[in-house]
Amino acid sequence: MTPARARTAHLVVAAVAWFALVFQLVLVVTGEAVLVEEDPPGLAARTYRYFAYFTIQSNLLVAVTSTVLARDPEADRPWWRVARIAALVGITVTGVVHFFLLRPLLDLDGAGWAADKLLHIVVPVLAVAAWAAAGPRPRTSRRESAYALVWPLAWTAWTLAVGQLDGWVPYPFLDPSEEGWGQVAVACVGITVLFLAVLALHGWLDRRLRPAPR
Repeated sequence: MTPARARTAHLVVAAVAWFALVFQLVLVVTGEAVLVEEDPPGLAARTYRYFAYFTIQSNLLVAVTSTVLARDPEADRPWWRVARIAALVGITVTGVVHFFLLRPLLDLDGAGWAADKLLHIVVPVLAVAAWAAAGPRPRTSRRESAYALVWPLAWTAWTLAVGQLDGWVPYPFLDPSEEGWGQVAVACVGITVLFLAVLALHGWLDRRLRPAPR
């Protein structure tokens, strides 16, 4: 793939991710679509909760890293590799968890349904496809992969801690008042195993696949 085509591939991912993020934010700010809440709080709380979702953070990482790659398909720094690994692994986990755990619980229509599909299906598929086609790779080491785990682990710790203070968590499987701490622990272990599996698969593919054509 030529640099021009690589830029185009990453630009498409960036554009769709930014659109999905802004689209969902507008719905949240206007109160038209607030997930998992029957009685939406005030604007400040809704805005905070929007950014508290792992879905939003993983899409934001994809949007930022894809924007950088659209300008420079060969961008490469140690910290950049960590961010890119986190983006790809995080968005993959977002898609998998949504499909198996959250999708059956949601009953959305209209704009809310469209935003949900963009954030949980379209962006994950496009992000992984662009990486497979345009790279850049190989760009993964065990050390950088380990650093990429800091974000999801920190997110989980923060979510559980803050949830104990204000009684709100973004996902039902992390709510001890509904599921009990035992089930929350099982969910955390299961998702951690999923993260490690996706991370290992990403590293294996990064090393085994041909270097992204240029």
